[in-house]
Amino acid sequence: MNIRKAVVTAAGRGQQALPLQTFVDRDGVEKTALQIIAEEVLAAGVDEIGLIVAPGDRDAYRLAAGSHAGRLHFMEQIEPRGYGQALSLACEFTAGQPFLHLVSDHLYVSTQPARCAQQVVERARAEKCSVSAVQATREAMLPYYGTVGGRREPRTAALYEVENVLEKPTPSEAEQKLVVPGLRAGHYLCFFGIHVFTPAVMDLLIEAVALAPVDGAVQLSPVLARLASRERYLALEVQGRRYNIGVKYGLWTAQLALALDGNDRAEILAQLVELLAVTNQGGR
Repeated sequence: MNIRKAVVTAAGRGQQALPLQTFVDRDGVEKTALQIIAEEVLAAGVDEIGLIVAPGDRDAYRLAAGSHAGRLHFMEQIEPRGYGQALSLACEFTAGQPFLHLVSDHLYVSTQPARCAQQVVERARAEKCSVSAVQATREAMLPYYGTVGGRREPRTAALYEVENVLEKPTPSEAEQKLVVPGLRAGHYLCFFGIHVFTPAVMDLLIEAVALAPVDGAVQLSPVLARLASRERYLALEVQGRRYNIGVKYGLWTAQLALALDGNDRAEILAQLVELLAVTNQGGR
């Protein structure tokens, strides 16, 4: 699988500003979330980035991309018709080739030298099939994520064959349809925000859009459930953590994670200890 292109979705209404937020990255340099995502993509060996944006957002994203702006190819989602319809807009850009896909409201911290997207790309190349990154997630977080059910691949502890996919299931739905043997009770394999897709995914998306009502939303999870019934589709527990910057305290949590994984770790820890000490004194 020759994976040379990435597609990043950033057209979600009410969330367009998230990739424009500024963080201090692990190297101590201020960067936008979009710049950090672009570096994640480039570290995986991908050359070009297709960015799905809402109308009127191109200039802001081009500015936020900094030195990576020349790698961007823009596509606009004119109407808010869902995640799947947004991704389908990259059909011409991907041109019948496998591609890396990331969401724009997550940042990642790897616990090994290979960054998170690189881990997924390498696994997809080795297995020659679609691979979605997943993370064991407590059931209280199910309203935020697509979730997969399946079975563990023999001799590979972190790899699963996907059998079912549901978008933001309720705990009762997950318990009935998405239990994965070996996970802790109350935990499920939720999407990490990084995927490598074969061309079949784009074909299924185009078909779903064509069959949907003119103003109907098309989501990605039902398409991935269909993919699992058509061809081999794997889920990989990535060695790292995802940080959703779109949830309450998400920006703060992501910044803290980047800082603690970076050059200024000792200084940040000292400041946290000092802050906790002052807070405890105030509480008394």
